[in-house]
Amino acid sequence: MTSFLFAVISGILSLLVFAIIASAILSWLVAFNVINIRHPVAHAFVRTLDAVTRPVLAPFQRFIPSLGGVDISPVVAIIVIQAARQYLLPWLLKPLYALIG
Repeated sequence: MTSFLFAVISGILSLLVFAIIASAILSWLVAFNVINIRHPVAHAFVRTLDAVTRPVLAPFQRFIPSLGGVDISPVVAIIVIQAARQYLLPWLLKPLYALIG
């Protein structure tokens, strides 16, 4: 049961990292006018990725200043998520594993 829970949470964190990377790349494509967000499908995709990643990136963007117009908060967020996935998640699930088995 605990390994299943670990796999699900780890998978969700991996999908979140993928969404942050996709959002960053998509923001560059929109900024350089490669993708037109007036198109309904592109607009819906941009809004969906923004809705998923904004709650994660907003705390980092408050503390990390923009460096010459370049936002490095996605990089810092990915590092924190990966560290939580590798080190914090097993440490948090160890007592649950001892309790459930």
